[in-house]
Amino acid sequence: MRLPNLKAMLGSLLLFLLAVFPDHAIAHHRPRFTAGPWKQAHATFYEGGSGTFGGACGYHDVVQEGYGLETVALSNALFNNGQTCGACYDIKCVDQPQWCKPGSPILHVTATNNCPPNWNQASDNGGWCNPPREHFDIAKPVFLNIAEYKAGIVPIEYRRVSCQKKGGIRFTITGNTYFNEVLVWNVAGAGDVVSVQVKGHDKLKWTMMNRMWGQRWVTDAKLVGESITFRVLASDKRYSTSWHIAPKNWQFGQTFEGKNFR
Repeated sequence: MRLPNLKAMLGSLLLFLLAVFPDHAIAHHRPRFTAGPWKQAHATFYEGGSGTFGGACGYHDVVQEGYGLETVALSNALFNNGQTCGACYDIKCVDQPQWCKPGSPILHVTATNNCPPNWNQASDNGGWCNPPREHFDIAKPVFLNIAEYKAGIVPIEYRRVSCQKKGGIRFTITGNTYFNEVLVWNVAGAGDVVSVQVKGHDKLKWTMMNRMWGQRWVTDAKLVGESITFRVLASDKRYSTSWHIAPKNWQFGQTFEGKNFR
């Protein structure tokens, strides 16, 4: 075999591997998500429960879905139209010894909600989540871990960290034959998902899903009757492909467990 023909065959093989196994051929060489630098911001707390702390991200029940009550609502500057849902942070109260807990303990939280702007109040007097402020509205049950409730608002330092999860990424499929909605949750590593693709075993080729809101993704492609594979891309540009995790006879309302990031 002549050398040019061999090079052409190897090139075609490489393109095939990149298309079929991007999480092995590409993401394998990307480093794991690591903690970012400490930054300054402020934090408040808000009332709610396990069924409401995940509202703007589309989570049903943050406790049942493994996030616990250690959750936070992000101001728009951090929320990024829902793209940051699932990201994890370390937060500690600083510079106010009368309100901060002794020793500045670190609270590990997951972004599960949005703290919207309050245009009726100034950014430094009640409109804490107004742009361009980076602000954390912490679930009330865990705010007490770092500061006293009486403080109302406290200065903090925060950093983005890797999410540690038990088990694989979960995909909950709802909708109907003509409209498929998938909630993606329990994502390790970067935690936030920037794109989702879906593929069947028969007629359905790789199809990009659209973000409806938070971590809810939709497509009008026909998924019924297909054994389904999901491919997730996280914000750190790593892929995770969960091959044929939903059998051909899957039903709406079911949740399937796939491959998680390490």
